[in-house]
Amino acid sequence: MQAVVLAAGEGTRMRPLTETVPKPMLPVADRPLVAHTVDGAVDAGADELVFVVGYEADAVREYFGSEYRGVPVEYAVQEEQLGTAHAVDAATGYLDGDFVVMNGDDLYDQGSIEALFDTCPSLGAYQVDDPRPYGVFSLEGDRVVDVVEKPADPPSDRVNVGAYHFPAEAREWVGEVEKSERGEYEITDVVERLVAEREVSAVPVERWMGVGRPWELLEANEWKLGELERRVDGAVKGDADLRGDVVVEEGATVEPGVVVEGPALIRAGADVGPNAYLRGATLLAEDVHVGHGVEVKNSVVMAGSNVPHLTYLGDSVLGPGVNLGAGTQIANLRHDGAAVKMTVKGDRVSTGRRKMGLVAGPDAKTGVNASLDPGVVLSAGARVLPGERVSRDR
Repeated sequence: MQAVVLAAGEGTRMRPLTETVPKPMLPVADRPLVAHTVDGAVDAGADELVFVVGYEADAVREYFGSEYRGVPVEYAVQEEQLGTAHAVDAATGYLDGDFVVMNGDDLYDQGSIEALFDTCPSLGAYQVDDPRPYGVFSLEGDRVVDVVEKPADPPSDRVNVGAYHFPAEAREWVGEVEKSERGEYEITDVVERLVAEREVSAVPVERWMGVGRPWELLEANEWKLGELERRVDGAVKGDADLRGDVVVEEGATVEPGVVVEGPALIRAGADVGPNAYLRGATLLAEDVHVGHGVEVKNSVVMAGSNVPHLTYLGDSVLGPGVNLGAGTQIANLRHDGAAVKMTVKGDRVSTGRRKMGLVAGPDAKTGVNASLDPGVVLSAGARVLPGERVSRDR
């Protein structure tokens, strides 16, 4: 069974974290986001992987190579990102039978991936409380009989999650899709044709999330870090106290006086402490430095970033190469109890989270004793002066 993995998009809603890396390659626990889906496909029986790449394609190629876990890998290039049908069409030259298509920036539970691979044709269907913002399936039993995009009166609470098992003839259909009103070639046109011409099963997806915005990257890490099992291969010195499911990779160092409450992952080359406190679902990527007297709570700190002494970092995402000056304080809570808002592509959007701190792009830096309000975004290379309070994106 061939699996097509869509990994070509720029991830503009995830900016500034995607300034230098494509969204599917952002870190989620111990591997890139897309690798969780790919591992699920391999475990479900995929015998060939076809990645559709575009933006920063080399990052995908370098990670997966020409063979991944014994499975051959091919790369189809989508020169312009003109929709999901356009992306799948780019891969059709590599396909020779029925095939599975999955989004490279979504997470699915393993049982659902296996059920999708076992049933052709089939569509992943996830139950939500409010289906109106989604493509919604109309069902007769477990059969999909119609698909309605963003309906005011949804026919069911089962929505399309971008996971498809298509029959071989769909290779031709994707090339026949016409451009939509928003200027894209939509995979939903292929789905509608499939439902009209074939009996299509709705595969229940037990757990799913689309990872499109920075706070969703936090949530994705909360999910996958929560699946860790305790493992200590690195150096843990003196009276350092590791509590619960904590992974310290070989080459990482935890200094005396450090307390780590899992789930937490400290990757190779990272060093923590002395006298630091890590709690919540926290990822310290490769070569991260967390210094004396620092508290890091429920955060993602990407490779090569520094959180030196006497700093608080909560519910935040730091891109690669970020440096927080000593004494930097990240506020993560609105005192009125409302959800924190962030700016996404120029619009103020609720994160749905009562606690949300900083999102810092690659190589952003703060001076000593800076303070940043909840939901602030620092663009790639942004600078904050010593002692400055930042209440708006920079």
